[in-house]
Amino acid sequence: MPEPLHILVTGSSRGIGAAILQALGAHEVVGHSTAGGDGRIAADLSEPGAAEGLWNTALERLGGRIHVLVNNAGIFEAAPLDAGDWTARWQRTQQVNLVAAAELCRLAVLHFRARGGGGRIVNVASRAAYRGDSPDHWHYAASKGGMVAMTKSIARAYAGEGIYAFSVLPGFTVTGMVEEYLESRGGIAVLGDLPIGRPATVEEVGETVRWLAVDAPPSATGAAIDVNGASFVR
Repeated sequence: MPEPLHILVTGSSRGIGAAILQALGAHEVVGHSTAGGDGRIAADLSEPGAAEGLWNTALERLGGRIHVLVNNAGIFEAAPLDAGDWTARWQRTQQVNLVAAAELCRLAVLHFRARGGGGRIVNVASRAAYRGDSPDHWHYAASKGGMVAMTKSIARAYAGEGIYAFSVLPGFTVTGMVEEYLESRGGIAVLGDLPIGRPATVEEVGETVRWLAVDAPPSATGAAIDVNGASFVR
């Protein structure tokens, strides 16, 4: 039986992140959240330098070797056009969703190259990367679009060294009972076009991440996998 992989998962305290941890349960996984707790590393990715501190702590906990990085941490905050701190909201979203993820990707690539044997990066983006988002969330869509472009660039640059990179693009995603969520939001019509009749579950996203982190063939590197029930197709 193959040896367990050493994996760092950011944004793992709830929702998709918690489902990713569960899906990767057969491996040696270190999680992260802003506040820490339950064995997770505490790091506020809105703060400059936090990503490097997180990486170094994870590396220490995992015995000096990381095989897979999963960037799931992100924020979804509105930035209305008339917001007095509109620019600050943009900057915070880019810092957490894109810049911190990029810093971790850089550290991962450097580590993979130094240790040899390659490695994998899985970045959790959003269907907003391709379809855009609401009038109050330009910045969110831009950050996720940047994440997908970054991932494809990493895939193209380092595949020859056994370093593979993938994106996952969820749409509406819910934890727990889907029916209760739909009822609370006024029914499926309120959420827009969902051909499968429901939002994705966090377990579905978690399993997609697990497959990319562990089992996806090298030829899939650079792929952006949609997990949105055909609510947006490319």
